[in-house]
Amino acid sequence: MLQVGFAMTALLGALVVGVGQAAAMPQSPAPTGADPVTTLIENLLKGLTTPGAPAVPGAAETRQMIVATAPVATSQTATLTAFEKDDAGKWVPVIGPTEADLGEKGMGKAQDNVYRTPQGTFPLNVAFGRQDKPEGTKMEYFKTTPRDWWDSNMKSPTYNTHVISDVSPGADSENLYNMGPVYDYAVNINHNPNRTPGDASAMFLHVSNGEPTWGCVAIARDKMIEVLKWLDPAKNPQMTIGVNVDAPQEAPAAKLPQGDLLGGIVGNLAGLIPNMLSGAAS
Repeated sequence: MLQVGFAMTALLGALVVGVGQAAAMPQSPAPTGADPVTTLIENLLKGLTTPGAPAVPGAAETRQMIVATAPVATSQTATLTAFEKDDAGKWVPVIGPTEADLGEKGMGKAQDNVYRTPQGTFPLNVAFGRQDKPEGTKMEYFKTTPRDWWDSNMKSPTYNTHVISDVSPGADSENLYNMGPVYDYAVNINHNPNRTPGDASAMFLHVSNGEPTWGCVAIARDKMIEVLKWLDPAKNPQMTIGVNVDAPQEAPAAKLPQGDLLGGIVGNLAGLIPNMLSGAAS
């Protein structure tokens, strides 16, 4: 924190000096297309570092996308197709189209105790099953036992996570083994990464039993195995669930964390400097 304070002091001091110099010196035209305020800040930031501060990682490019589309939001079935982006940047279908089961109440806003499939685009982040990992599976995969649960207790500190326990975490938590063949193979649809109670938990892509789900998406067993073998975490796989979705739709680009103090201050200064320059020159 002390290092950040020194860095901010240096930045503010340099900005004040820069503003004073801008007012005192003859004004020369800025290069075409260049914003002098942006240029000033960028030049200052080039030499400004905070030792030990972690870099903000860029979002990995999504090159695998599963699309489940239905004609209306109340539909209990959808058409599922898996796409992969080729080297030319074109999305190519690689699995399907195949029929998929949705929640009893179709798709939309996911809520606990409401059998509705979440609508939107979500990462696929971990796989599991009662059976051995299919040969060639690249995603993280754990084989379940009767001690594996998915915590759906809204009052639990481990809500919407995988829990290993001899007893249930409570409420509507699902035993990932005792749920039976539908969880022979599954992958988590990470629709509630903040684990907000009430926004639903335990939403998976799993094996179908031919009936509407409690909110998951379910496909035929052979297709589920095919999907597991195809998914590659290095290609940042995601899933889009929507109405009349014809092609992959990627999630919005990642934003800087809200706690990015330096970014916020620089942004505010960028808005103030034009007024400061104008006032100093008048």
